[in-house]
Formats: sequence, structure tokens, C-alpha cells
Amino acid sequence: QVQLQESGPGLVKPSQTLSLTCTVSGGSITTDIYYWSWIRQPPGKGLEWMGALNSGGSIWYSPSLKSRTSISRDTSKNQFTLHLNSVTPEDTAVYYCVASEGLEVHTRDPNDYWGQGVQVTVSS
Repeated sequence: QVQLQESGPGLVKPSQTLSLTCTVSGGSITTDIYYWSWIRQPPGKGLEWMGALNSGGSIWYSPSLKSRTSISRDTSKNQFTLHLNSVTPEDTAVYYCVASEGLEVHTRDPNDYWGQGVQVTVSS
């Protein structure tokens, strides 16, 4: 069974870059047929899909975040990473990495695999 674990700082200052890493076990980001995604949920709001990559290394971004988002992978470590630059307090959210069958994730599908999530707060 695929397992995902997010890691990164829980507090980021405004205007800085938020960087999170997702470590995958029980599966391979280069061979498994999933989209490896980043999703976030701001307090009191719904899920927001941020972007994803697939086993071939193709990458997709949410149009609303594309200008500030970068997703990459380290195949030697079976990890993929999110960078979100120029953060503001509105980027405060729980951030999740997900292995999904569909490209864009807007709900929790039982066929998908989710990390436990990491709270990131943007504050000076």
C-alpha cells in the first residue's frame, strides 16, 4: 500500500518561499500509474488542488497558483517537492501530498492515498 509523508517547516514568513517534501513508500513515483499531487486546505475552506506530476515527469499546475508554484522530484529518494514563493498569510493551510488516479483532486476519493498533512502558517 502506498504511504505518503509530508515534511517541512510549520512556520514561514511573508514573502518567503514555502518548501515541502513528500516521501513515498510502498510505491514508486517513477513507475506507479498515479498523479503525485499537492493539495491544501486553508482554515474554514475546502480543498484546493495545487499541482501534480506523473511517473513520466510531466507536471501540471493550478492556473491560479502557477506563477508562484514549482513541483519537482528526486527519483533517487522517491520524493517530490513543492515550492510556493512570495507567500502571504492567505497561504496558511494544511498541505497534503496525494497519490491520485485523477489529475485534479478536489475531494477525498477512497481510491487515492493521502499523507497525514502538515500545518503551515505564514506569519511574521
